[in-house]
Amino acid sequence: MTEPSGIQCILSQSIDQSLVEKLIPGFAIRIGPPTESRSFVLLDCHDQSLRNSGRVLLEVGETLWLFRNGRAPLSQRCKGQGRFVQDLPQGPVTAALKGFPKLRALMQIGTGEIQTKPLAVLDELEKTLVRGTAWCLSSQKGQAAIVQLQRLRGYEKEFQKVNTAISALSGGGPGVEALCAGLFPGMAAYRAKPEIKLGEAEPSIQVAADIIQTYQKVARQNEYGVIADIDTEFLHDYRVSLRKVRSVISLFKGVFSDTQTVQLKRVFSDLMAATGRMRDLDVYLLEKDKYFSLVPPSLHAGLQEMFDLFEKERAKELSRLSRRLRSDEYNARMSDLTAMFNGTDSLTPGSNAKRAAHEYACALIWKRYRTVCKIARGVTDETRDETVHDLRIDCKKLRYLMEIFGPLFDEKSFKTIIKPLKKLQDNLGVFNDCAVQQKSLTAFVAQHSDTRGRVDARMGLAIGGLIAVLDQRQKAERSRVIASFQKFDGPDTRRLFRTLFHRKKE
Repeated sequence: MTEPSGIQCILSQSIDQSLVEKLIPGFAIRIGPPTESRSFVLLDCHDQSLRNSGRVLLEVGETLWLFRNGRAPLSQRCKGQGRFVQDLPQGPVTAALKGFPKLRALMQIGTGEIQTKPLAVLDELEKTLVRGTAWCLSSQKGQAAIVQLQRLRGYEKEFQKVNTAISALSGGGPGVEALCAGLFPGMAAYRAKPEIKLGEAEPSIQVAADIIQTYQKVARQNEYGVIADIDTEFLHDYRVSLRKVRSVISLFKGVFSDTQTVQLKRVFSDLMAATGRMRDLDVYLLEKDKYFSLVPPSLHAGLQEMFDLFEKERAKELSRLSRRLRSDEYNARMSDLTAMFNGTDSLTPGSNAKRAAHEYACALIWKRYRTVCKIARGVTDETRDETVHDLRIDCKKLRYLMEIFGPLFDEKSFKTIIKPLKKLQDNLGVFNDCAVQQKSLTAFVAQHSDTRGRVDARMGLAIGGLIAVLDQRQKAERSRVIASFQKFDGPDTRRLFRTLFHRKKE
């Protein structure tokens, strides 16, 4: 495959010679014989970041090809499937993929066959005005084409006419959407935060059922990636989805009966609990370089011993969790839960079940906001860690409520108050991570001590040094929490919360 210059168009169908000629009267298009058909793999990450940014990444043999609508393609000799972008060798494709999510691996989104065909556009005197190449792609479900056009000196107007005509053939939307529509019709992009349509007067129990069913589906979309161990974000998204379900059950007080609420809390807590240790180990391993940077080189050998043990434990946890996710018992439970929230017939309503969504949202968000403010305004350098942890949980619950009910409120106002809340959450998250990691590392030392309470000297020294550094970082982050809340608690934010969620005078 050669690499021409010029402008490219991505089409949701194979290039139709007669149709192009109709769009450019007076010109003829000649398409040459194709090259030998080769297999391709369409690469992206699970949340399809490339697709969302209008890019197409193909792996053809030992070469990566990156296509962007309206720009020349890029190629690089290497394989990408199963790899992280930052681990690819340096080259034009790697450079152009800057900004791709670091925690997401390139994975197979679709497969097919590809051929290239030379093309030329001629006038009535058989003079070549435009040259190009057509990449013709096919899958089991459809076809698509990527057309690369070359400008020839002196024929700029003719080039523009041809480019406009071929671009008009893209019936599946611009760029990569055209390719997906042609090759893989019906392939929906994964959304970790899918849009859920809500009506202001919709009964709260129906809102709860819709949200729970939606996020159950998101969780299930991540199961295969957890089992295949493609990247750690599959488990992260799985857990976040179930956490949102659990939050709805917990925060939507009075929507379900007390008995059903207790039962559902237990079910989803059990689902979450099975993934906890795996996620803890993922976080440690993802932060490995940071941990090494926190202690002097003289302690690195001991730290490496700890991470070697983490790697072994993670392999066991992955095997255990994969067996669970593949088990008949797990799949039967998830199927039963899906059926339960498909409508409201299987749900036992509580006292707030029929309450209108908008009214109920205002009451829930306002109450949680007041709780956050009450706790945060009392935080000082001497406040107990447990209180700061409670603040983090309440901020998370407030954020979930606002994300859930966001479609019912003014989008611009929501963005204004979400931004400082996110910053506060970030600081609380770092504070909590430092606290949790200190406790976890202390427990790790105890777990790997002998009957006399002694641990390997190198590892003990390294972990002790790391705990000391984390303690200092935690103290510094507490001050940032206080500063972030002061920004969140500004007069403009207070006024917006009151306007949106509390119409009564206190």
